[in-house]
Amino acid sequence: MTVARDLAEFLTRTSSADLPSQAVEHAAMLLASTLASAAMGARLESSAIIRDLARERGGISEASVWFDARPKLPASDAARVNAVMSDAAASDDSDLRNIVHAGTTLVATALAVAERTGARGEEVLTAIVLGYEAAGRIGDAITPGFRARGFHGCLVAIFGGAVAAARLLQLDPAHMTQAIALSATSIGGLAAAANTSVAREYHAGLAAMLGIQAALAAQRGYRAEESILGKPAVGSSRSMAAWKALWAPLA
Repeated sequence: MTVARDLAEFLTRTSSADLPSQAVEHAAMLLASTLASAAMGARLESSAIIRDLARERGGISEASVWFDARPKLPASDAARVNAVMSDAAASDDSDLRNIVHAGTTLVATALAVAERTGARGEEVLTAIVLGYEAAGRIGDAITPGFRARGFHGCLVAIFGGAVAAARLLQLDPAHMTQAIALSATSIGGLAAAANTSVAREYHAGLAAMLGIQAALAAQRGYRAEESILGKPAVGSSRSMAAWKALWAPLA
């Protein structure tokens, strides 16, 4: 069995009842803090540009753009706009294991897909917790190598969004595996650009949008390289056994 499949099995079999209360409380806090950050970022130029572009494209009515009473947009586009707003204000959360702003991607993705599917609040919180767990563990496996090579944390955040979307779409282990594998080859981002420009929030928007698209493609049967997480990480010589050690159950 591949690392991605092992992880997918864990992510699909874990129920809300299995989650530590502290993790669920943290997910609820992420919802509030991400929306608060987005409220600050909604008027910034970068947010306005991405929002206007999404409005010009239009599309099926699935998910709301925050703080905007106009018609809904496709879930992946709405998630992108909302993630850009939150990250633009630079007051969103950070996972200190790998200094990745995972909360923005997770909340923007989970709320957009929940609108599409009609998911309940408990299901949204569970998706956020499991997405955070997946992103954190994958990030831990490639830290500090990916940063030493000049890449940005969006390479980690996308896994959180894809897993959260896949949970809310109720993907089985085989399809969840493909969502993870597709995420591994979906995004790029350079830290130098994020450090010196508004490319930072651009990265966040892409992580949210591409995470949803990976889950949707996997749901339709799109197949990627399932063994991708078993390869040595960027700048690392981790073995398959070292990767698999990361998939221990939630404490």
